[in-house]
Amino acid sequence: MSQQPRIRTCTDASERPLSEAYDTALLDLDGVVYAGGGAIAHAVESLEAARAGGMHLAYVTNNASRTPRAVAEHLTSLGVPAEPGDVITSAQAVARLIAEQVPAGARVLVIGGEGLRVALRERGLEPVESADDDPAAVVQGYGGPELPWGRFAEACYAVARGLPWFASNLDLTIPSARGIAPGNGAAVEVVRLVTGGEPQVAGKPLPPMHRETILRTGAVRPLVVGDRLDTDIEGAYVGGVDSLLVLTGVTDAAQLLAAPPRHRPTYVAADLRGLLAGQPGVVEAERGGGDGRDGFVCRGWTASVRDGEAALDGEGDPVDGLRALCAAVWTEAGEGAGGVDTGKSLARLGY
Repeated sequence: MSQQPRIRTCTDASERPLSEAYDTALLDLDGVVYAGGGAIAHAVESLEAARAGGMHLAYVTNNASRTPRAVAEHLTSLGVPAEPGDVITSAQAVARLIAEQVPAGARVLVIGGEGLRVALRERGLEPVESADDDPAAVVQGYGGPELPWGRFAEACYAVARGLPWFASNLDLTIPSARGIAPGNGAAVEVVRLVTGGEPQVAGKPLPPMHRETILRTGAVRPLVVGDRLDTDIEGAYVGGVDSLLVLTGVTDAAQLLAAPPRHRPTYVAADLRGLLAGQPGVVEAERGGGDGRDGFVCRGWTASVRDGEAALDGEGDPVDGLRALCAAVWTEAGEGAGGVDTGKSLARLGY
């Protein structure tokens, strides 16, 4: 009989820096290392220090548009030296998934960027551009903001004919320098609405991406590092590994507090400097003052839930206050998500 998954009610503690406690960081890219092509504050120096300390860095992205070589070159240009073998994409994961289900050398209709085409060729498959090119399957991945509308029509023609349909990932949004933009999940919805079909999906948080990552990195004690609860953190949960959420991308503090158990990270940090530090523990406060109230303490902060509203007292690093709040709210919520008014407490922390 399988055990029930643990319901996380607080973030974990680590006396050692995370870069020493784990052998490999499985790093998301958009919203973690860079946004809109530029490096996120503190990312370059933090990764350099982690690597110098012996941590293996692997870059794991649901973005299937670019090749591993192009991603590695981009990282290197930002000051984060990387080789193509350090990059694992959802294009590689979905190409493996397709190759397991179609004949060797089969044609595959590609709706997306060059990263998908390269990954398919590596698996001995032939990318084609039209539903009339006799494809054995159709695959859809992020193609960038300039992807022509006609590409969605090609996908619809193929899916409507009954061809197996694959998607690299279902991220509805991606972070950019100008804000939040539509991701591949939004494009997949177009084809789903027209055809009524349902794709097989490879990317985070699903098992094919985790399998691809472990096969390519050989990680023994990996730490997933990401900015999204529904891909990075849930992917770690599904894979049974620890995770670090950084607040530099899609997820904000309010979304973290409202997270259901599958979306609750092992650790949380403001940015990638969190890799280089230990993580403080969160402990239950002793009852006092005769009012019967208790709460959770993280360094200089104490958080509790009183009459459906989160209360926060103390001072210090806002992330410590957020850790204490997570413990109070997650304990109150149990398996649920939200239901506690956290607005005043978050405003006090500047979130």
